[in-house]
Amino acid sequence: MTHTARKPGDFCWINMVTTEPDKARDFFAKVLGWTYAEIPGMGHKIVVGGHDVGGLFDVVSPRTPNGGPSYIGVMIKTADAAATCAFGNSLGGQFSDPWPIGANMKMALGGDCNGGRFDLFEPVTAQGTDCDSRAHGAPSWFETLTTDVAKAREFYTKLFGWTAKVSQVAGGDYTEFSLDGVPIAGMMALTPEMGTDKPHWGVYFTVTNVDETVALVKSLGGDVCVPAMDIPGVGRFCGATSPQGVVFYAITYTG
Repeated sequence: MTHTARKPGDFCWINMVTTEPDKARDFFAKVLGWTYAEIPGMGHKIVVGGHDVGGLFDVVSPRTPNGGPSYIGVMIKTADAAATCAFGNSLGGQFSDPWPIGANMKMALGGDCNGGRFDLFEPVTAQGTDCDSRAHGAPSWFETLTTDVAKAREFYTKLFGWTAKVSQVAGGDYTEFSLDGVPIAGMMALTPEMGTDKPHWGVYFTVTNVDETVALVKSLGGDVCVPAMDIPGVGRFCGATSPQGVVFYAITYTG
């Protein structure tokens, strides 16, 4: 497998904030093969094949949005968080001032022009993940559902230098974002059938066999919110919800 540190403009870390973190760790260990390393007084690192990919935290904590819903947050790497925040705000985004996380990194809370939330990661001693995205359990695709795709397309291409390719799929247009010619993320318009009108980012995790993952999620008390289906030329995926309410996607690649 190829282990490569992510470039500025790429997704480099995830943060799961959830109720019942002990049960959540057990669920995702069984479904995605995750192991963990304790972050004293805070939570746990998520580890895939010996490589850190993110953190898992209790939603009921002074360090998290206490009482909010369970979710997976995404982080995008930047060489200069302060400059990215300033530029993002000028494009209609909503960014906090960056602050240091120990000696590891600087981070900033962010949101795009439609309100889709993501955070910024400026490396200091930590670089974010270098995990192979095709390893079982690794985050491998990121997708935003949003209210104004044209506006968001302009926002992300300007802010991170992504290029955008629009194609027709069942249900409408699909935007594929690439960084230096490598596809890293997608975007679709929100529809009433999706059950939410709030723009957000979702995360796809690589699995060895998505149909086995569907059965496992159900057996462990989770829910399958998007049945397993094929993406021609790409693979087979499903959408799922953990017993704690964390929505995630699993995908087996064939392309």
